[in-house]
Amino acid sequence: MPTTTLAASVLPLALAALLAATGAGKLARRSLRAQAARTALPRLAGGPDRAVLVLRATGAAELLLAAGLAAVPGHPLPGVGTALLGAGFLAYLAVSRWIAPEASCGCTARYETPIGWASFARAAAVAAGGVLAAVSATPWWSAVRARPAAAALVLAGAAALLAFLSAAPGRTWQLPLRRLRVRLFGNPLTGGAGTVPVAATVELLERSLAWETAAPLVRSGLVEHWDDDGWRILRYTGARHDPACACDRPVSVLFALPADADLDRPHGTAVRVSVIDERTAEVLTPDLLAR
Repeated sequence: MPTTTLAASVLPLALAALLAATGAGKLARRSLRAQAARTALPRLAGGPDRAVLVLRATGAAELLLAAGLAAVPGHPLPGVGTALLGAGFLAYLAVSRWIAPEASCGCTARYETPIGWASFARAAAVAAGGVLAAVSATPWWSAVRARPAAAALVLAGAAALLAFLSAAPGRTWQLPLRRLRVRLFGNPLTGGAGTVPVAATVELLERSLAWETAAPLVRSGLVEHWDDDGWRILRYTGARHDPACACDRPVSVLFALPADADLDRPHGTAVRVSVIDERTAEVLTPDLLAR
């Protein structure tokens, strides 16, 4: 059996596993309303109740398509449906990114970071996998029988890629990449001789209690930084849930640390935190954040 035929037969099985996992998550999660509120769906669907219904209907469709991809390979209908679902995901992500840049995807029912390249890549993989399933005429079990080792390798690779795209890789890999960059190239972010690298300040911040406390609001990596009167200011974008509109409001989360502090010289570092509403420029106090 040619490798291309084998891949076309086996890859939809990995796609079926992804759709089964995301679909079951949407249907089984009890706090789906809170998850929907972090997305742009309430604005697109006309309210939080409709947003929950959309997510549950999407979950049911994903489970149905997963069953079709796994049980009736070679039939074009599940593949066509999956391709249309992937195209719909891409359109939804584009519109959401435009009207609510800080909103989360909601694709996996637990994805809380803002929509990024991984969300679009995952949706594109669903669409492409659907097209592949629609044109494949060989059942996956025939491919496994013919070339079991190659089928297992293709399936493992596809599953690993889809799992990676579903695990918010941007946030997962930010800190290790910062550390590697500093080790390879020295202090590329320093402002002069003897200045502590920004990457070292970020690492110190992310080990602090202040970061653990404010992290639920943060929805981005480091956006900008500056030094002022012995302090280093780090700005992140974020979002806080506003019950008044059942939506997330964009905020800026600012951390201030001593500019000369790092892991070797933490100075018992006190970290100052400020949260600013980006629409009103209001500095949010703890009582406002608790609402």
